[in-house]
Amino acid sequence: MMELGRRTRAALLLAAAVVCAERPAWARFQPVTCKNAFTVEQEQTEGAKVAAQVYKQMPVLPDSDPISRYVQGLGAKLVEQAPGYKWQYNFHIVASEDINAFALPGGSIFVNLGTIQAAETEAQLAGVMAHEISHVVMRHSTCNITKAQTPKLGFGIASVLSSIVLGDSALASVAQGALGLGANATMMKMSRDAERQADLLGAGILYDAGYDPRGLPQFFETIKAKYGEGGLSWFSDHPDPGNRTEAVNKEIATLPRRAGATVTTAEFTRIHALGMQAKVYSAKDVEAGVWRRTGLYASGPGAAAGMVPAMETVASGAPRTGSGATRLSGVMLGSCGSQVRFQGSRFSVSYPPCWKAVGGQDGSATVAPPGGSGSAGLTYGAVIGFAKQGGDGVSDAATLSAATMELAQRLSKSNGGLQQVSKLQALSLGGQMANAVELRGRSGVVEGGAQLAERDWLVAVARPDGDLNYIVFVAPEPDFEAMRPAFTAMMQSFRAE
Repeated sequence: MMELGRRTRAALLLAAAVVCAERPAWARFQPVTCKNAFTVEQEQTEGAKVAAQVYKQMPVLPDSDPISRYVQGLGAKLVEQAPGYKWQYNFHIVASEDINAFALPGGSIFVNLGTIQAAETEAQLAGVMAHEISHVVMRHSTCNITKAQTPKLGFGIASVLSSIVLGDSALASVAQGALGLGANATMMKMSRDAERQADLLGAGILYDAGYDPRGLPQFFETIKAKYGEGGLSWFSDHPDPGNRTEAVNKEIATLPRRAGATVTTAEFTRIHALGMQAKVYSAKDVEAGVWRRTGLYASGPGAAAGMVPAMETVASGAPRTGSGATRLSGVMLGSCGSQVRFQGSRFSVSYPPCWKAVGGQDGSATVAPPGGSGSAGLTYGAVIGFAKQGGDGVSDAATLSAATMELAQRLSKSNGGLQQVSKLQALSLGGQMANAVELRGRSGVVEGGAQLAERDWLVAVARPDGDLNYIVFVAPEPDFEAMRPAFTAMMQSFRAE
């Protein structure tokens, strides 16, 4: 029996040795647990809701993009070494110039292109990603909610999560505003202690993935040295726990020396070059929504590139209370007094006095009611422009029809594809030949989680010199008929000059 006991103990010791050999060689810092009122399932579900909102408010590259695929592969390599619960990690790229990254509860991690541009080695980029993975591992977001939330706050969990993870950078502030976060958002930041924990655990993940763990503190120093104040987006969202470079280097010194640790790769060099050439947006451009209709960005996880709708919104503040004409105020409908005249460079038009007309440097103009334009672009109103015609120009009904349909095709191409929903209608405006045709596309207005259809009414007017003026009247399809009287009055007042 004693011999059997010795053999049993020996077998157990051998099994323990095998288990220890298979377990990642973690640094002395171990993941920290905290009081958490949320289940894993809640965290994943609500984190996914926030991720969907990020796609609506930020230019996220589609998963098929080469830079996205590279970061996904790098993330998968790091996640293999992440301790604790196996979250559904996924990695995405935001076309922002800010040097930043953020992790959502449940495992969605977003890395800005500015971060890839700033990194000098793969180990530095991997260090940033390992830091964000560490926030997910230790459930910092929901731990913070558990600590800070009271019944009086009245936040939905998705909103609170957003306020935690999106931080204070200019780009993140755009997302916070769109997600409806109030003054209480500032109380939900990552603490310095949470940042310290993510730094230390991140260095361990980096080490166990085969990278030189010094990549993480090197990244901190790189952006300080190369970008100065321009690199502070990272530090404003990831507060310095107090000489973070020194703290991480002390942690790294406890790790066994490893020969051949990866510093960088040829693939990183290739992707870094692609990243340097890629289009990035300032916070101001993101807020203006100039990226939404480029067709370059995804509308959600796994979605292909295409037009991206705005956040859940009602025409940037337009009052909507019912259906049809009852959805819009009298101001939106143009019922606000006698029309006023706008003089353009090659045309004039009348419009409701409570609307606003803005002329462009190219001779174009936009006329819209309050709330008719915003981050989603023009959702209610009209765009007026000029189209140069080659050859003999527009001289008769046939050439006008051809020119109108060419305009319609160009409009469709620039707006992600439009469907013609009416026949060409011949008109006379101010003694000039004109044609009108209606098109159907997608509006920037989102209601009930669904993007509304949009009606575009294209009116092409033959000019005396053979060129064209055009007007495009725009409104969500449910509201177009209510808007039509105001649009018709504008059209009838139009004069090519």
